[in-house]
Amino acid sequence: MSRRTVEYPCAVVLVGLLAGLAGAATTWLLHLVEHLTYAYSFGTLLTGVGDSSPVRRALGPMLGGALAGACWWALRRTADVPSLSTTITEHRPLPRLRMSLDALIQVLLVGSGASLGREGAPRQLAASFGDLGIARLSLTARDREILLASAAGAGLGAVYSVPLGGALFATQILLRTWHPRALGTALLTSALAVAVAAPVTHLEHSLTWPEARLSYLFGVLAVAIAPIAVAIGLGFDRLMAWARPVPQFRSWTLVPAIGCAGLVMGVCSIWWPELPGNGRSILTVSVDAGLTVGGAAALLLLKPLLTALFLRAGAVGGLLTPALATGAAAGSVLALALNAWAGTYLSVAALSLTCAAGVLAVTQRAPLWAALFVWELARPPVSLLVVFALAALAAHGLRVAHERHTASAAA
Repeated sequence: MSRRTVEYPCAVVLVGLLAGLAGAATTWLLHLVEHLTYAYSFGTLLTGVGDSSPVRRALGPMLGGALAGACWWALRRTADVPSLSTTITEHRPLPRLRMSLDALIQVLLVGSGASLGREGAPRQLAASFGDLGIARLSLTARDREILLASAAGAGLGAVYSVPLGGALFATQILLRTWHPRALGTALLTSALAVAVAAPVTHLEHSLTWPEARLSYLFGVLAVAIAPIAVAIGLGFDRLMAWARPVPQFRSWTLVPAIGCAGLVMGVCSIWWPELPGNGRSILTVSVDAGLTVGGAAALLLLKPLLTALFLRAGAVGGLLTPALATGAAAGSVLALALNAWAGTYLSVAALSLTCAAGVLAVTQRAPLWAALFVWELARPPVSLLVVFALAALAAHGLRVAHERHTASAAA
């Protein structure tokens, strides 16, 4: 039996355990920053923002943004922080310390209310921990690629308590493969990471599904709203691509720029307390049907704009949950409008998450992962997993058709 045959299973277990520690650490730190920013002890971020004063809502994100900008200014003075996915797939050396520090700054910024996803930080930290753990093992370049991608997916799975979603993120988005070796590695590492992080996350899911009567027509409706999901997903992608500066900003202007973005975020949260953070608050009120048509429309407009504002200022963060929240807001607008003006009785929660799955499929180009991730977040009736998959596959198919049409027209 070769040394590699023995060491690879050990590496899988080690990576899963370290990813769980990374997920637990980022979750704990995120909650600490949220509680300090909005001065609350119990409940969700939405509760904390809603109970805080207008002054704290405005100044908390501004101060957190300025501090994050100062930290990034110090970190980037010598070199940029590379993309994790590019580093893994191109078999480059992983700058562990630089990537870990960048992850902690992301947690600081998102915890203080920035409109960015928190999933980027645990992915980077888990990959950095995993790379350190397997550094002395006899592994091939492909082994290392699978393990680091699995670590990143496991970090995502740990913070959201979605082991299947974390595993498919690694295989379908980072590795783009269904190979049994990669899939088995990703499933085991993600399951271990979720278990290790459980004392901190308590295996709580982001959303609480309400009791709702659903119609079989939801399958038809899922396909019907695909064009809306494609339009929103493409618009979101293009806005973020325009906003993201290349190369990364390195000068002292990061401090006032991100601080001002935080101030704009804070002022908007005085009227819309759902806006701060990664998008969980918007998903919560969408599932709870706690929005009006006007409120949902405002969130649909402001969430991507504020996310783009932080990127334009030089900040870095995840985009999965902001895209998910934008899709959920769009689904809420559609459901609430139809119920109010057409006399229908559609489930706002179901339509919100269906549209969210479609948007996420467009932005990530992974429809099966998008459907499973949304379902695992909310844990609605299993029948809705089929609905989410229909919406995601239809939206993804329309995006592919649109791209082929555009390419043929350009040729």
